[in-house]
Amino acid sequence: MIPILTILKEKKQRLDGFRPFSVDLITNLREWFKIELTYTSNAIEGNTLSRAETALVVEKGVTVDGKTLQDHLEAVNHAQAFDWVMQRIDTTKHDVTENTILELHQLILQKIADNQAGRYRTVPVRIAGSTVVLPNAMKVPQLMSQYISWLHHSTENPLTVAVDAHVKLVSIHPFVDGNGRTARLLMNLLLMQAGYPPAIIRKEERKQYIASIEKAQLGGPLTDYYALMYEAIHRSLDIYLEALEGKVQEKTLAKKNVLKIGELAELVGETVPTIRHWTKEGLLDVAEYSPGGYHLYSQSQVAVI
Repeated sequence: MIPILTILKEKKQRLDGFRPFSVDLITNLREWFKIELTYTSNAIEGNTLSRAETALVVEKGVTVDGKTLQDHLEAVNHAQAFDWVMQRIDTTKHDVTENTILELHQLILQKIADNQAGRYRTVPVRIAGSTVVLPNAMKVPQLMSQYISWLHHSTENPLTVAVDAHVKLVSIHPFVDGNGRTARLLMNLLLMQAGYPPAIIRKEERKQYIASIEKAQLGGPLTDYYALMYEAIHRSLDIYLEALEGKVQEKTLAKKNVLKIGELAELVGETVPTIRHWTKEGLLDVAEYSPGGYHLYSQSQVAVI
């Protein structure tokens, strides 16, 4: 069996072969990842917005009936934090400082817990339902200083550094709340700095994700954790590659008089995530699928919108 790290590196080499990416394609991918990461990362922490509701809140500023103000703020905040991360992907891990992490946390908790946002905890905390003993609050500043030193001096491959950075940060648990969301965004910043797409931990993987971290925090091996995280990166690489390799089909599609999702979105002045949401809700019909499995729409769907 080929080691997963070898597979990931080989797929990244394929991905690099498409650089520079077209502006339209990379914009659509990033918008999709912003919604998907916002939905999944918040859902792991108990946010009740669905994927479609998350898209409406972030893209349209819609208020969803029956959902709390905090649910809405968490979606808006995470999306803004993702945009903040995207502005920094051309930097390196050596540019990541404690202030980077504090700024990320500030964005995550702004207007939700302003007295905690961007500040290390000064009180004891515990993880509900876990026997893990977290560090004393008085040790947090020193542990964070050591954490940044480790990050800057680690000679491991970028994939391992990124996923290790995540588990190390949640194990320090420097904040009262927002540790997981901050750690996942930091991990994805490190991944994208290294040329990889962001990793998405799916909502249905929540129990497995939490259990794998807890096992490591209790002194067990990181095997389960690494397997989960590397598979998440693998999925994201495939999403990018499928989108990029699908460009080869453009000329064939044009002859068939069908529209790709991005073309339909542009024609009607909507975003790709919105078109995707309407399709899931049954408001739009898919005419056929491309060889890569992408939705294709007939010209008649323009009139429907």
